[in-house]
Amino acid sequence: MQTIYLAGGCFWGAQKYLDAIPGVLHTEVGYANGKTANPTYEQVCREGTDHAEAVKVDYDPQVAPLPFLLEVFYDAIDPTTVNRQGGDVGRQYRTGIYTTSPADLPVIEASLKALAAKLGKPVAVEAAPLDNYYTAEEYHQKYLDKNPGGYCHIGPAQFARAAAARYAPKNGNDKS
Repeated sequence: MQTIYLAGGCFWGAQKYLDAIPGVLHTEVGYANGKTANPTYEQVCREGTDHAEAVKVDYDPQVAPLPFLLEVFYDAIDPTTVNRQGGDVGRQYRTGIYTTSPADLPVIEASLKALAAKLGKPVAVEAAPLDNYYTAEEYHQKYLDKNPGGYCHIGPAQFARAAAARYAPKNGNDKS
């Protein structure tokens, strides 16, 4: 099992989306890379803590290698906007990929470079080591499962694509 932290706007929808991807074993929502220890949701929203709403993703790299997982993640975000996803605006809604493994950074950077080339324009997704992460309050965990009619910036077609995504090596030797 490996872990990556993904910020894709409101963490309610991002968690449900990431949970749908085959190979994702467990998710948890929280606050990443801010300047306040143990922030509350109210602090993140109103007090400029500089945290991103993020999802801690534990995944099986044999089923969902990191480059594949990132490719599927990009389908749920607008990677070109700054501090905004859907109707949510603010620094806490920035997009980001945070890791605790230095070996992941070149993989992340190559993935973002390929995404920018595919889009033909720069991307605004942060790629950085994880400085800190604090688990969000319990009522935020699996929020859309508890509240099926809750707000989500991710559309039904994107959820369906995530659930249908399957990693397929480009050739027999490809382990990425």
